[in-house]
Amino acid sequence: MGWDALPLVDAADERPLIERRAVLRDGFYETQARTMIERVPPVAGIAQQWAVSPYRGCAHACRGCGARAGHRRLGLDAGRDFDTRIVVKPNAVARLRAELARWGGEELAVGVSGDCYQEAERTYRLMPGVVGALAEAGVPFTVYTKAALVLRDAALLAEAGARVAVSIAFVDERIRRAVEPGAPTAQVRLELVSALAEAGVECRVLMAPVLPLLSDAADQLGATVRRIAGAGARAVEPVVLRLPVGTRAWYLEWLGEAHPGLVARYEELYDRAGLPSPDYERRITEQIAQLCRVYGMAFGPGEARGREPRAAQLSLV
Repeated sequence: MGWDALPLVDAADERPLIERRAVLRDGFYETQARTMIERVPPVAGIAQQWAVSPYRGCAHACRGCGARAGHRRLGLDAGRDFDTRIVVKPNAVARLRAELARWGGEELAVGVSGDCYQEAERTYRLMPGVVGALAEAGVPFTVYTKAALVLRDAALLAEAGARVAVSIAFVDERIRRAVEPGAPTAQVRLELVSALAEAGVECRVLMAPVLPLLSDAADQLGATVRRIAGAGARAVEPVVLRLPVGTRAWYLEWLGEAHPGLVARYEELYDRAGLPSPDYERRITEQIAQLCRVYGMAFGPGEARGREPRAAQLSLV
């Protein structure tokens, strides 16, 4: 693979920050991570408060991805750049091992800023090292992914006692093509759930994001939960679409083109932080909880996991 080093420049250089600090290698931006364990924004809606992400940006191009704002801090846009300009942290494993040596033991999410098993992982193979480091440290973790590449590491994940949360928000392929154009189909992800379960990996489904007025009808929710249960998932954790800064403009731009009559309703439904109306969110999650009871699955994030700290926790920032 060829290298294209991006040279140091003076202050007048107007290129994006990432292009001034990274090495461009076969279309990926390589940059040395200063910190691997980072805060999960509360608006994300997942159970963990801290996360590890070997990649920033995601080729799955999900319009409602809540991690989009991170690209703006790199001088890139939160729309097309997030989908196509993927940032890689080649020193992820070494940096993570150093931080785990003083980590307090809280459960970590893996793959929040970009799917950790997206196509970039085929080239960089960072995840076996990440899984190994977390297992050796005895830190519980949940991997969030849509990608079948996770099966490559199924044995490692099972041995580490990891949870894998496969994202399946809906089973309507028309919706998937519109809002998750780069992601595998729902059928592929359902088959992934079955394969992980057969491999002995604790697998649950992150039913996220539920899209208001697009994928939240009772029959749509029912069909999705039924097929998730049929795939052998142990639990479902729903998250209604969040629209934080960075995600909101990109999603609403698409909504205005595809479903212009819904834009005003979304403006009423979401607050300034990008959170949906509590009444709406409660109604949707209660429907999904009832469906989980019908199909014999657990509902929600499950019990928090942790280990006894090996040393006093130090600040990571």
